[in-house]
Amino acid sequence: MQKGHIGVTTENIFPIIKKYLYSDHEIFLRELVSNAVDASQKLKTLSSVGEFKGELGDLTVQVKLDKKTITISDRGVGMTAEEIDKYLNQVAFSGATEFLEKYKTDAKAIIGHFGLGFYSSFMVSKKVEVITKSFKEDAQAVKWVCDGSPEYTLEEVEKAERGTDIVLHIDDENKQFLEKAEIDKLLKKYCRFLPVEIAFGKDTEWKDGKEVELDTDKIINVTKPLWTRTPSELKDEDYASFYRELYPMADEPLFHIHLNVDYPFNLTGVLYFPKLKNNVEVQKNKIQLYCNQVYVTDSVEGIVPEFLTLLHGVIDSPDIPLNVSRSYLQSDSNVKKISKYITKKVADRLEEIFKKDRKTFEEKWDDLKIFIEYGMLTEEKFYDRATKFSLLKNTEGKCFTLDEYKDIIKGNQTDKDKQLVYLYTTDMLAQHSFIEAAKSKGYDVLAMEGQLDTHLLNHLEQKFEKSRFVRVDSDVVEKLIPQENHVDLKLTPAQKEDLTSIFSSQIPQMEKTNFIVSFEAMGENETPVMITQQEFMRRMKEMSAMQGGGMMFYGEMPDSYNLVVNGNHPLVQRIVTDEEASVGEKVSTLRGKVESLNGRKAELDKAKEGKKEEEVTQAEKDEMADVDKKIEALNEKMKEELSTFASGNKLVSQLIDLALLSNNMLKGEALTKFVKRSIDLI
Repeated sequence: MQKGHIGVTTENIFPIIKKYLYSDHEIFLRELVSNAVDASQKLKTLSSVGEFKGELGDLTVQVKLDKKTITISDRGVGMTAEEIDKYLNQVAFSGATEFLEKYKTDAKAIIGHFGLGFYSSFMVSKKVEVITKSFKEDAQAVKWVCDGSPEYTLEEVEKAERGTDIVLHIDDENKQFLEKAEIDKLLKKYCRFLPVEIAFGKDTEWKDGKEVELDTDKIINVTKPLWTRTPSELKDEDYASFYRELYPMADEPLFHIHLNVDYPFNLTGVLYFPKLKNNVEVQKNKIQLYCNQVYVTDSVEGIVPEFLTLLHGVIDSPDIPLNVSRSYLQSDSNVKKISKYITKKVADRLEEIFKKDRKTFEEKWDDLKIFIEYGMLTEEKFYDRATKFSLLKNTEGKCFTLDEYKDIIKGNQTDKDKQLVYLYTTDMLAQHSFIEAAKSKGYDVLAMEGQLDTHLLNHLEQKFEKSRFVRVDSDVVEKLIPQENHVDLKLTPAQKEDLTSIFSSQIPQMEKTNFIVSFEAMGENETPVMITQQEFMRRMKEMSAMQGGGMMFYGEMPDSYNLVVNGNHPLVQRIVTDEEASVGEKVSTLRGKVESLNGRKAELDKAKEGKKEEEVTQAEKDEMADVDKKIEALNEKMKEELSTFASGNKLVSQLIDLALLSNNMLKGEALTKFVKRSIDLI
């Protein structure tokens, strides 16, 4: 028996492996099973080039469990005592590099037989035994034993067949790995698509109302998964079936894309466009990354462009560089090339589907748009390609490409400054009256009700020349697309001032909400009073709600609305007439006094011109303060008179409430009062 020290640079190599080398202890099973598969693949390669002349026989990798140990057995190349010394006792060395160099034309699928991956076994074991026999003629079987210290023993033993058995004596901290259900779960997670059959346990069947174990081995993996096959031999049902296998609880996907490239890097895979729920975030981490059919991770940021992390499916590439645990990606030029390739492939496929079957593409647009809009917002190259198949949908449910829509609206929706105005709604029900007003003018309105639409229209405004997007309720219809023609307002400045006080006094109080009364000259048949929201501030608040961070400032600001009064409407004119008849004389007298005091104030201001503060007499200062106080008191008295009039005039409150109601802003007590008042008026 040979005893020795493992060739490591520090006595502490095992604690390091145990604690830090692998992100998760469960990785040990993936490493050991994939090593066993690699050993079997190596034997196939040697057989195909004539270096192994014997029968390959059954190459199934066996995983066995008993009360204290896990055993992984293969019938692959095995090892001699010299190779054990080279590959196991020299920790920093792996046989993969040497083997690949020798057989690089035939062995592209090899990850590497032994090396640091093998040492992951010490994360869960108090002792590891390796019993191995090389495929070489007259090879002597050997047994290597190590208890997690740098000491090992190596002795000759009897072993009937070539290959390697690794026996893990599981330590007390990791006893969960001796549970059949746990090993079954890990094999399904990491090894379900490995290219060599893996057996764990026995097949079962239902007999006489109970599950009965059979003599046949239970194979837990599919050796030729869908992405390794050529698209020409596959049907749509094959892709659908594979999707159900990957995501048993998911809805049917919209489309699939088969990836297959061997230059300038190797990449295969199948990506699916799933039906997304509303929240983008929860859909991520659904693409599984494999390296030669060994599961690596489902965190594929860096390989797959950000917007495509919403897709589902599988990517497999031996050219994606991984660290020793195969768990984390290392950034290099190959990863960037792969990301660009996947972006191009997805764009090509979407364009192909759009051209081949536009009707189906349009039917699925509401589900597809979140992918496409996310891509247009985050990937410049994807935006350039997506302009050919990205759609805009109007309130009639009709779809148009960006160019088609521009041609449709440019005749009727170009303003006096030659800017093309895209009208849109974010809520067809809530903004229905505004949509109808726009349609009555012959305008078309886009339905922009999606999660990313506010961000997209900001992006499109930057891309489109001389164009802007305007929400249909952001202004009165005459001002949405300003033209040269002008309508005169039938109100004097004094009447506007009085109406401002009248309407302001009757607007219901709402938390974190401000209203500004403004006047527009609209036609007599237009709405008498309406509510609009300034486009810029509303957009900033919407984006703040999604992004947070630096946008939070806008989110904290109160909502600001315009209560727009159509000064030319007969009902507004009636309020003016009623006000003049009721309190006109009082208000006129008060206004006269204010104007007189304003005259005196102007004289005092003129007298102060050119004087320093200390040159103004106290008498002048006192008179100015007295004038200001009197003006303020008179204005308050005027407001009181107008407020008293307004509170007794049901028409004022009715017009305000109708405007609030059309914006879905009339609630609670205010709504109850409106209903009662409506009945009274009827």
